[in-house]
Amino acid sequence: MARFMSRLWCKVESSGRHLPIVLNALLVFSITAEVSYLVLVEAPLEPEQKKTEWSTMWKAMHLFAQYFMLGNITWNASLFVKTNPSIRGVFLGGDALGQGWRYCYKCETHTPPRCSHCYDCNVCVLRRDHHCVFFGQCVGFYNYRYFLTCLFFMWAGLLYAVVMNAEVFIVILKEGVTFHSVLLLLMPWIMLVSGQVTARAFAFAFIADTCVVGFLLVAAFLFFHVVLMLKGQTTREWYSTRQPYNLGALANIRECLGKYWYICWLCPLIPSPLPGDGINFKGVH
Repeated sequence: MARFMSRLWCKVESSGRHLPIVLNALLVFSITAEVSYLVLVEAPLEPEQKKTEWSTMWKAMHLFAQYFMLGNITWNASLFVKTNPSIRGVFLGGDALGQGWRYCYKCETHTPPRCSHCYDCNVCVLRRDHHCVFFGQCVGFYNYRYFLTCLFFMWAGLLYAVVMNAEVFIVILKEGVTFHSVLLLLMPWIMLVSGQVTARAFAFAFIADTCVVGFLLVAAFLFFHVVLMLKGQTTREWYSTRQPYNLGALANIRECLGKYWYICWLCPLIPSPLPGDGINFKGVH
């Protein structure tokens, strides 16, 4: 019985790790579907507009931009999850240990500077930044590029979605700021359960709210990580006032995004070799 419960718990724990990824994917594709509907169906508000502003070419341009961002989000997220940032399979240099090396009692090995143990992944991660709960993966030396570009395209996509959903807010508030409209914007679930709005109105209000909240959160997170990148810091190092690995803004960007930092953010398939190995770092002392 104990063995069965142990196996059951392992399966539940394994499924729980993938739950954030499933929920994120569901949310991203729901927003994409809603914005596509707005572009294709709701955008031409008047019959005469169908042949002017919202022509077929205009819609095609919107859809291309939308699915370009979606493709970058999903591809970068996939590569971020698949790229192993840990010390597994990495030769750490034998006995030639330098300044900043530590011994990890969990992994039972010496680890290089900027490397730390993640208790969620149960392994030490090279140049560990933090454990991303939304993807169930640590952000480290080898997958930081994919994390940052995924974050950038999430921000751009949510900004686009907020702009496209402006019409939704206008429709909700067209009769003025009433108790009904405010409640629909702030707590659409209550309006749906109480039967005050239709399922269609709830879906539009809920996704529009999600876009605004998501945009603000992602914008703050992106700004924070761009600042860290420019300073040559990780989230862990941000708590310290020292910046021993700050090589200057341009060199710091190259350390994170690689040799072709100026173009690699456009597509995750563009190769951009990193200048280091995640073990040895140039420092400013």
